[in-house]
Amino acid sequence: MPAPRETPIVSHLGAVDPDRFEPAATVHVIDDDPSMRRAISALLRSAGVASCTYESCAEFLRADRPDGLACLMLDVRLPGMSGLDFQAQLAAQGIDLPVVMITGHGDVPMSVQAMKAGAVDFLTKPFRDQDLLDAVNAAIDRHRTWRLTHARTSDLLSRYASLSTREKQVMELVTTGRLNKQAAFDLGLSEITVKLYRASAMKKMKARTLADFVRMAERLQVGAED
Repeated sequence: MPAPRETPIVSHLGAVDPDRFEPAATVHVIDDDPSMRRAISALLRSAGVASCTYESCAEFLRADRPDGLACLMLDVRLPGMSGLDFQAQLAAQGIDLPVVMITGHGDVPMSVQAMKAGAVDFLTKPFRDQDLLDAVNAAIDRHRTWRLTHARTSDLLSRYASLSTREKQVMELVTTGRLNKQAAFDLGLSEITVKLYRASAMKKMKARTLADFVRMAERLQVGAED
């Protein structure tokens, strides 16, 4: 008979400060044990963090999930697809939701596998409430960083898309070290014309300096081989 599942140990570290968490953040909890889902949900609620609970990975995938800051708290041993397999599936699908792994049967190899696959933390039941809250806070911080990076990249791509073909050609040449006169020779244009295209491209990209322009090209991989 399998060992009974245990709920988290109450840490008795005092009241949880809700200001340390993002108000709009959501923790998605996948665990097949109803009592564990209730315990985690109650703890998160005490910290002012919203949560959605699921008994399986399939239920999570079917659900309409709110947009915004979030993380996934995932039990390793689940019916059907295991937590480790689901973590790999999320990564393969490009779903950038930070994962906190939890288990009542954890061992070193499983912990290493989860962390190598990108898990923020790996908690073995029974765990302290404060350890869970710290892991959630770290996961939400990671998701905030991911979303900010994605937003900046999307904005950069939008600016780049506004460039004309000539402006893109000039951007590629001057940001890879070609002088204006060399770019002019490569494109069969006058140096003055290249300077005008360069100035226009920098204005559209909102690059204040050539160094800014070069960094933007590097982020966009302008000129990189496919």
